Amino acid sequence: MPERSAGGSGQFHLNLSLWTPGQLRTSWRLPGRDPLAYLDVENYRRLVRIVQEARVDAVLLGDSPSLGSVAGSPPQGLDPPMLFANLAAGTAGIGFVATSSSTYNHPYNLARRYLSFDHLTGGRGAVNVVTSFAPDAAANFGLEQPPAKEERYRRANEFLEVVTRLWDAWDADAVIADRASGRWGDPAKVHAIDYHGEFFDVRGPLSIPPSPQGRPVIVQAGGSEGGLGLAGRFADAVFTVAQTKDRAVSFRNEIRRRAASAGRHPDSVKISLGVVVITDETDSKARGREQELYETIPIEAAAAMLGRQLGIDPGKVGPDVVIDPADLPPGPTGAGPEGFQISTRALLAAAPLTARQLIYRSAGGGGHRLVVGAPEQIADDLEAWFLAGAADGFTVMPADTAADFENFARYVVPILQCRGLFHDDYPGPTLRENYGLPWPGQVARPALTNGARHA
Repeated sequence: MPERSAGGSGQFHLNLSLWTPGQLRTSWRLPGRDPLAYLDVENYRRLVRIVQEARVDAVLLGDSPSLGSVAGSPPQGLDPPMLFANLAAGTAGIGFVATSSSTYNHPYNLARRYLSFDHLTGGRGAVNVVTSFAPDAAANFGLEQPPAKEERYRRANEFLEVVTRLWDAWDADAVIADRASGRWGDPAKVHAIDYHGEFFDVRGPLSIPPSPQGRPVIVQAGGSEGGLGLAGRFADAVFTVAQTKDRAVSFRNEIRRRAASAGRHPDSVKISLGVVVITDETDSKARGREQELYETIPIEAAAAMLGRQLGIDPGKVGPDVVIDPADLPPGPTGAGPEGFQISTRALLAAAPLTARQLIYRSAGGGGHRLVVGAPEQIADDLEAWFLAGAADGFTVMPADTAADFENFARYVVPILQCRGLFHDDYPGPTLRENYGLPWPGQVARPALTNGARHA
């Protein structure tokens, strides 16, 4: 089995994004693509069956509490927890990572929703907790403008404090289920949390006992100082972006340091590096599809958007204008996600690139690294980054979900399994076990007593 540096096992985890039509949002323009596939539950069911057969750890779906522009591509679409409740039925092993905003949710409702999902799936649920900065999202919830970043992360920390307390409010042995005495549960082992903070006052507890995996898995995706602190305290897995190995290794080391500072073992949090993939049976086929996908991008508009995200006057950023690090503001701006800006700055520090080159290298300008080639080449790339200590696993985002999703699962995953980099079967029935995460310290593993499952 391969060795790897900077701690961790010789195998990595794999997630596949269900975002449709793909990470390259204009891929719906290709011949044979369904422009409404992002609403088609049968399409999602087919994709889940494909990755379950490959023993991929989990599927992930992003979300936003605002519409955004529909001028050139479909919006985010269906509510992830609702969709996943449908897709999980009849499956086993595979996990489901749904995105929800801490900025525009209440912790009690979210804690109940995801704990319910975890029971329905036998412990295969995860919540990807994000904060929301878009002005349109604020307007949807009656606010004139979104909360400032520092406030959003104060709220997110308090939000997850409440959520985790609610998930831990039942002792593992609170359910007695003794038919002879008629005692179903022990009220002394079900606790109100009586939380009173800056943003929330929550008595608790929930009406549901602990999760089959102790707690639902918490995923976090912010790359700012606030995001790093939140990850160190609460995250089981961190979804991140990096265009260079040095940046990825540095980020992983920093998250491990933050976890240790919060009193946690560094191995208790896994780094899941986002990678956009275009793959096909041969390199020439993959490269041909890459060019077809590039031709769907409205390059002038994409260049202007890139400029806004980097804090540059969009009127000065044409497709073939070279962007030099000296052109950028001194630090990340509020115009785009900070993790994207930091990653892009690291890439530009290696060599100035045109806006077109940046957009193509991140499959449309989303910031994540693009990998193109035959299955062996994709496997080689992931192996090299993993062994360098850049990540504990990967969240693979198909550039064109209609093609790259199945190509990755059918062709790349078996190569990784043959190399001993990825498991041949699910290590356990829960997502926590499949990620190689420790059981939460607050809740003991559920036991069987009197024929009843204490979970």
